[in-house]
Amino acid sequence: MAVVIESSLKKMLSKYKYRDLTVREITNVISPYKDLKPVMDAYVFNDGSTKDLMSLTGTVPVSYRGNTYNIPVCLWLLDVYPYNPPICFVKPTSAMMIKTGKHVDANGKIYLPYLHEWKHPQSDLYGLIQVMVVVFGEEPPVFSRPQVQSSYPPYQPTGPPNTSYMPGMPAGVSSYPSGHSANPSGYPSYPYPGGNSYPTASTAQNYNAQTPVTTVGPSQDSTIGEDTIRASLISAVSDKLRWRMKEEMDRAQAELNALKRTEEDLKTGHQKLEQMISRLDQEVTEVDRNIDLLKKKDEELSSALEKMTSQSENNDIDDVIVPTAPLYKQILNLYAEENAIEDTIFYLGEALRRGVIDLEVFLKHVRLLSRKQFQLRALMQKARKTAGLSDLY
Repeated sequence: MAVVIESSLKKMLSKYKYRDLTVREITNVISPYKDLKPVMDAYVFNDGSTKDLMSLTGTVPVSYRGNTYNIPVCLWLLDVYPYNPPICFVKPTSAMMIKTGKHVDANGKIYLPYLHEWKHPQSDLYGLIQVMVVVFGEEPPVFSRPQVQSSYPPYQPTGPPNTSYMPGMPAGVSSYPSGHSANPSGYPSYPYPGGNSYPTASTAQNYNAQTPVTTVGPSQDSTIGEDTIRASLISAVSDKLRWRMKEEMDRAQAELNALKRTEEDLKTGHQKLEQMISRLDQEVTEVDRNIDLLKKKDEELSSALEKMTSQSENNDIDDVIVPTAPLYKQILNLYAEENAIEDTIFYLGEALRRGVIDLEVFLKHVRLLSRKQFQLRALMQKARKTAGLSDLY
């Protein structure tokens, strides 16, 4: 079934520049939203030109205050889709009226930040419908048309319907002939009863009187004069233009506020970058100073090492260490002799272990060396005490 739908969509979208991408997105949408149907139809632009475009027409489920409502929509896909956003409309039935707001105008056209910031491939039809569901769940775009019961008896016309504007009809209701005709929003005119746009000179016809006509001033055949009709039309068009102008001004003001916030963020970021650059310059200067200091210390250490190397080649190790007093010299000699005896006893033990000497010789020499070591330690302790040094053992 999916293969059949894709093949039929490819035939319908044969003139689209990015046909395969468009077919893939449409199939991804009509699978979860089965009420949306792809239809090829003539789209009427604002300048009156028409073009055959693909549209997704149907309803999307919206949850509002715990209940689920099916909102009728129509999404037109341009022939350069998906690199241009769809043109979206709310398409109310005869029992509905459009609720204008910041996302829907009086003609049903939908305005969303998602559409304004459209960018392929981050933006797609499925994401757009999900955004619509969320936005319409907070502010529904349509509401039920109120049922008004007239207390007047039905009016029985005595002749053929008058083709001029008849009072008693609510402002903004026009009957379109079947087929397609241009309208201010570029939205294709479907032959469903009732509309929300103001009547124009070309469509202010075919109004049947529904209530008794009461005229003020001179009139003829229970109709209002041409001046009154013209004034009514001018007033209606002026109201519409004022509403559109206010909408455009609000949108421009919102964009201006966004640009101002961006400018403030850029200024703040510029200041932070300048501070970081200044801090980096200071750190570079400090690093250069430390490098120069390290180079000087390295030169000093190199010269000292060369000096010590030359001195060690010419001097005897015994002449390098010279105590400052005779008592200290005696302590140094006693300590050196005592350590020499310690090493001798260690090597005697190694000789005994390897069988170089026998036990009797080992015990004899160890006895003599131990006695001498004891005497050296006692003398060294006494000398350190005399010199005011701490005990070594």
